[in-house]
Order: sequence, then structure tokens, then C-alpha cells
Amino acid sequence: MASRLPEPGPDEREHSQRLLQLLRTQIAAHGPMPFAQYMERCLYAPGLGYYSAGRTKFGAAGDFVTAPELGELFARCVVNAVQPVLALLGGEADFLELGGGSGAFAEAALRALADAGTVPRRYLILEPSADLRDRQRERLSGALPAELRARVAWLDRPPERDWRGVLFANEVIDALPTTRFTLRQGEVYEEHVALDGEGRLLRTDRPADALVAAAVRHVERDVERRFADGYRSEILPQLPYWMQAVAGSLVAGLMLFVDYGYVRREYYLPERDDGTLMAHYRHHAHNDPFHWPGLNDLTASVDFTALAEAGNSAGFGVAAYLPQAQLLLASGLQAAFEQAYAAAPDEVARHRLAQEVRRLTLPEQMGERFQAMLFARGLDVLPLDAELLAADQGGRL
Repeated sequence: MASRLPEPGPDEREHSQRLLQLLRTQIAAHGPMPFAQYMERCLYAPGLGYYSAGRTKFGAAGDFVTAPELGELFARCVVNAVQPVLALLGGEADFLELGGGSGAFAEAALRALADAGTVPRRYLILEPSADLRDRQRERLSGALPAELRARVAWLDRPPERDWRGVLFANEVIDALPTTRFTLRQGEVYEEHVALDGEGRLLRTDRPADALVAAAVRHVERDVERRFADGYRSEILPQLPYWMQAVAGSLVAGLMLFVDYGYVRREYYLPERDDGTLMAHYRHHAHNDPFHWPGLNDLTASVDFTALAEAGNSAGFGVAAYLPQAQLLLASGLQAAFEQAYAAAPDEVARHRLAQEVRRLTLPEQMGERFQAMLFARGLDVLPLDAELLAADQGGRL
């Protein structure tokens, strides 16, 4: 597959080689690197990782397209879904977006929040990438009126003080550095990255530590099936700790996660015996995580059962779990489309809107591949739309 991918330019090659040299140095000094650590370096190494460097990631000029990049309909529907909670909490409500991407969601969401009369006290963006933070700041400074720009603030780390409001994350969990595991003679092994005699990256397996082994055995008990020898997949044993870190201070409000993935019994099907790990480069998906490190987005699908467990362990209850299409349709997509269609300046814009709806809702596009999970805590009532609650598929978890 890698041979059919677009060739990077000289600057990209040099950039990847610098990251590769860093990886080689660390592996030579400390031995084989757990895959989760390798993925973390490829995505987030300062100045060298995929999300830490300056190349365009999102949209037609990047490597993939997220829902907010298609237009404003996605953000407007998300706001429709959560604004009753913001209204309930009143002037003390904040909105926290995890990973702001290009800033497209924040721009559209703030406009929609203003239209709905529920502008939060603060619109916070937790963004670890300095490069993306600069892009977001530039975009919002040029696109929003001063009174909305004044609500936006960027965070280096999750809020430490108790807060109330809404936490939103689109395609965040899939980018968490994932552990890869396999089975040998019934024992759990963890995938590592090593070097061959010529300094090339290669995969090697080592006996898993107690945390990883326990996480794998928990999955086996839950799906009521032992993994066969040679079965390989991903797992996030750190997910409960991550959830507590990012959301533990949210004492009252709602969390909404949207991502691609499966419930656990579908994630760990016997036939899915090499996991879900994918790399994305210039709108090409492939499965070689060693191809030009630093130039590819590395992702793994989300085990939504594990996400529910992590939310529960952090003190939240699952309010709803449903496909993205159902979330958007229950949150006013038809009305938002009709309003935008009527205001469109020409046929090209109207066609673009129709294509946006198709991408967001068709099963073979984002409609079924992406799932939404809502969590709630500290609310006397749950002011979610009845149509949204009626579409809940939480029983599948």
C-alpha cells in the first residue's frame, strides 16, 4: 500500500528523517519502545510530531476531512443538542472543546451559540499543539466579532478548579496513543517498536505488564471469549485515568464525544484480528505506521464500551449513545439545512450543502461509522431533546 501513496517533497522527507533519528536514538538508548510511546512521539513530539509541526492537517489541503471542515451544519446541530444544558446552568456555564483542530468548529459553534442566546461565560480550547493553537487564534480573530472573541481562551492543561458546562470532543479519542497487544500461547504480549541491523523500524512483541494484561483479560471476560493466539488489536488501559484528568473537575454538566468506533463486541470480533490501526496521508488511508513517521496521522477506532466505563469511573452517567446521523437529525439538522439552503447565494453553495448532509449522515460516510456518546453529571434534570433520547442505543454497550 505504501508504494501507492503520494511521495513527500524534500522538506517533508527531511522533517520525517529528523523524527526518525530521534526515534532511533531513543530506541538505541532504552531498548524497544512500546507502540503507544511510538505513536505519541509520531503525533506529538515537540516540533516534529504530526500535530506539533506546521503542515496543514485538516481539509482538502491536508490529510483528512473532519465533520466541522465540511461546513457549519455539524457545529450547529451539536449546539442545538447541548444548549439546553448551557441555558439551565446560566451565566456560570463554560464550553470546553478538546483539540480545536483548525478552529472551524469553534467558529461555527460560537456563532450558533450567539444565535441561540446561550453564549457561555468562556469558550475554552484545550489544545496541546502550539502550531494548531496559532492557527485557531488567527482564524477566530479574523472571523468572529469582538464580543465573541473575548470569550475564547486556550488551555495548556485541563481545568483544575471545579467548573460547570459542556465538554465536547470530536475525533479526539481515536488519536490517543494506543497500546497494541497480541496473544502467544495464551499469554498477553505488548507490541513494541525496535530497530533492525540497518536502523529500520520493525515490530516486536514483549510480555505485557500487569496493567495491559489486566485490561486485555477484562475485555475477554466481557466478550465471553478468549483471544486466539496471534490475535492482535488495540486497547487503552490508560483511558479511565485520562478521563478523570480531563473531566474530573466538571462537577455539573454534559460531555459529548463523537468519533469512529464500535461497541466492544464488534470491536473485538474474531475476524478483526489485526485491530483497527490506520494511518492517514494526503487523503489516503493505509496500515503502515512506519511509513514516513511524522507525516501521517495515526489513529485507532474507539471502543465505546471502554469509553462508557471510563466515564462511569469518573463519576458520569451515560445519557445517550447513538450514531452520528441520529444525533444530528434529532438535533435539528433538517431545519438547519433548510435555513442555510434558503440563504445560499447560488447553486454551487446549495450543492455543497447537500453534499455536506450526505457526508454527515449516509451510513457509508460518517452517519453510521461515527458514533456519539453523551455523559451527564450533577444535573437535577437532563434537558435533552426527547427525539435524541428516543434514539439512544445504550443497550448495545
